[in-house]
Amino acid sequence: MPSLEQLERLLTLDPADAFVLYAIAQEHAKVGRHAQAVEFYDRCLAVDPNYCYAYYHKAKSQQHMDREPDAAATLRAGVDVARRVGDAKALNEMQGFLAVL
Repeated sequence: MPSLEQLERLLTLDPADAFVLYAIAQEHAKVGRHAQAVEFYDRCLAVDPNYCYAYYHKAKSQQHMDREPDAAATLRAGVDVARRVGDAKALNEMQGFLAVL
């Protein structure tokens, strides 16, 4: 996995690269910077609203920030998207997370 610095350089080449935005969010979440992670998940979803795992991991970061109602809303939105695009694996994982939230 590229470093955060490498990902940020890639983002300057294409600010609308959903994968790079998602990867930056993941890097922030990995080290506990959940507010920054949520910001980048949101940017990812603005570029590609069908990026199912961005919903899942955004909800995880929201949960870490003690924002369970926001996490549940994010998961419900993600469930709708996963159903619409036919991503059964993401759908199952988000429904499972929502059930225990």
